[in-house]
Amino acid sequence: MWRNIASNALSLFVVILIVGVGVIAWGKKQYTDQGPLAQAICLRVENGSNFSRVADSLTEQDAITNATIFRLGVDYSEKASLLKAGSFLVEEGASMEQIVDVVTRGGASTCGTEVLYRIGVLSAVMQVRELDPATQEYEVTAEFKPAELEGAAPETYNTVREDSDTRYRIALAEGVTSWQIVDSLSRADFMTGEVTETPAEGSLAPDSYEVKAGADRVALIADMQESQAEILAAAWEARAPDLPYASPEEALVMASIVEKETGLAEERRQVASVFVNRMNKSMRLQTDPTVIYGITRGQGALGRGLRQSELRRETPFNTYVIDGLPPTPIANPGKAAIEAALNPDSTEFIFFVADGTGGHAFAVTLDEHNANVAKWREIEAERANQ
Repeated sequence: MWRNIASNALSLFVVILIVGVGVIAWGKKQYTDQGPLAQAICLRVENGSNFSRVADSLTEQDAITNATIFRLGVDYSEKASLLKAGSFLVEEGASMEQIVDVVTRGGASTCGTEVLYRIGVLSAVMQVRELDPATQEYEVTAEFKPAELEGAAPETYNTVREDSDTRYRIALAEGVTSWQIVDSLSRADFMTGEVTETPAEGSLAPDSYEVKAGADRVALIADMQESQAEILAAAWEARAPDLPYASPEEALVMASIVEKETGLAEERRQVASVFVNRMNKSMRLQTDPTVIYGITRGQGALGRGLRQSELRRETPFNTYVIDGLPPTPIANPGKAAIEAALNPDSTEFIFFVADGTGGHAFAVTLDEHNANVAKWREIEAERANQ
């Protein structure tokens, strides 16, 4: 009899074990398989929240199939203590495992409200933007120029400033000057600290920088300088042979000229080739942006055309008068312009002029160039008469 009881008990144990293994396998599959979410959502995790509340929120939004499995998966993966507050983008069909990774990976929000400060060549614009999870596109809800602000900022901006979940981003356009960057950052009221000296021209990398409310301006400037130094060092290491630059600093000067001469990505290496060819032939660079920088020192746009007296006046930046490169960059060039200066196209071009399409017409001989200039003058005249 005892033998039968032992045999039955063993059989029951095996059955329970098989069922248990099956349940675990099923639970694991539920945890890792594609989830039921039909459209991406923005999941808000409040300060002091926990995974039980997160599971309830996800269940209400039909993002997970089973709150218990979700919580067990969190415990099993030992991530229960890693939950971060913020607003997180949960993609369509995200598995429970992927959702847990999103809300524990880092403290930065990935959706919700963003304040974007665009520092451009002509102006600096502050935008309040909301990410639509479904389209993953931003909708601008408020926009203003801090430098032109009279009175208080828009109420929408002031409201989101009070939300600790709001993200902040500084976006520098290629070709902005160091003075413009420092001046614009001084108007970013979500930052702290004072930049007492304008960084060397060309030393700041145009890019998009995410910062936190209260971020230090000096620390951000240091990040920009470090990034530009790394970009320049890598481009110098990979440079083409026989370039007329004695140092990476001279290449940076050239990159800034290329940056200011063309806004078309596909032209950068051609423009660089023109100036390299001129330097190799001991010709003067004769480029207007350097003359303009000598007048403005990078403190805003000139706002008018160059006068003949300014083109004839000898200054360190007047490349119609001086030989070689000006003493410093004339703006902060982007990575593409730096790479173009250090790996220009192989051409025989010596001249270029606007062609009316936003680009330039390039020429090898002066006769070809004069013909291109004549065409451009015709285009200018036609536009003036419209």
